[in-house]
Amino acid sequence: MKRGIVLVLAFCLALPGLSLAANVKIGFINSITGPEAPIGENLSNGVTLAIEDLKKKGINVQLLKEDDTGKPQISMSAMEKLAGQGVAGVVGPYTSACANAVAKLAEKYKVPLLVPVAAKQEITRQHLKYVYRLNAPADQYASSLIDAALAMGKPKTIAFIYENTDFGTSTTKSAKEYVARKGIRVVADEPYSQGAPDYRSTLTKIKAQKPDLVFMVSYVADAILLMRQSREIGLQPQAFLGGGAGFTTVQFAKEKEISNNVFSTTQWTEDVNWPGARNFFNRYKSKFGKEPTYHAACAYEAMLIMAETASKNGGDREKTRAGLKSGSWKGIMGDVKFEDYDGFTNQNRHQMLILQIQNGQIETVFPTRFASKKPIFPFPKWK
Repeated sequence: MKRGIVLVLAFCLALPGLSLAANVKIGFINSITGPEAPIGENLSNGVTLAIEDLKKKGINVQLLKEDDTGKPQISMSAMEKLAGQGVAGVVGPYTSACANAVAKLAEKYKVPLLVPVAAKQEITRQHLKYVYRLNAPADQYASSLIDAALAMGKPKTIAFIYENTDFGTSTTKSAKEYVARKGIRVVADEPYSQGAPDYRSTLTKIKAQKPDLVFMVSYVADAILLMRQSREIGLQPQAFLGGGAGFTTVQFAKEKEISNNVFSTTQWTEDVNWPGARNFFNRYKSKFGKEPTYHAACAYEAMLIMAETASKNGGDREKTRAGLKSGSWKGIMGDVKFEDYDGFTNQNRHQMLILQIQNGQIETVFPTRFASKKPIFPFPKWK
């Protein structure tokens, strides 16, 4: 019997392209249900495509999924559960609040955690050895958008309206610091409770200040409602700037009457010249019948990196952590390398892209070398 096994192994090694698949156990924490489920679906689908591609490379992933419903306490319980189930590493969670809550548990249990999209700066500013982030943090969302606005015009004032969550407050805090350095005056600073039914009174206060720029940070349902009610009250800045998240979704883009000409910042677009980006877009659309957001691309790349690194290191957590620290990758998210800089630890220096909704389509408009269309500026008068 032993001799037969040895012969099979020798046969596999002797033939190019034929090898025994490696097995690796990876955890995945995501908002599968709850208010953030529409974006959570993108992450899940991205991971599904990654698992397919890993299998083609001879890596069989045993994926242990946990639904945190977008709640930090449930996310923490999920992390504790996965740590006890012997995973080599964890990809997720989605929201900043959940990822920030889970980060210290990853350190406590010495489980490598690769955050695909959560933007709160503090997630990778706690000097944690086991926590890595693929996407650019919140300060890059803000500075990229402001720089684009300054390249198009000469805005002097800005109004902020944002959800009072980790994502909203972190992104807005860095934006306020950045506009102060650029000489743009803040004329309104309006946090709101996520999922509120009506923002018209707040938007009316903002309108009275006549801001050149209106900067919004929201997930998809609030993004749609904010823009719908901005139209109702006739809020008319030079530009609406959406701080990622809900403003980058196909669901938002399809609301043409209120989403057209809104700018946002994103981690990825299908027309960027990073290896495999267009192919990923086409595969995703063919398999799932809808277009992916950047969340799907980030989750896909994060799962590839985590599973390949864990597999290469036999599922050993410490070796996987070291492999993430020392490795570099190039794929649909461009160049990926986890570095320590500007107070960040294990943070990928990711190039942000600026998009604009034009005729219901998401178009890349900045940086110029990545742009598929020219930006429309200033914001046209409401019809």
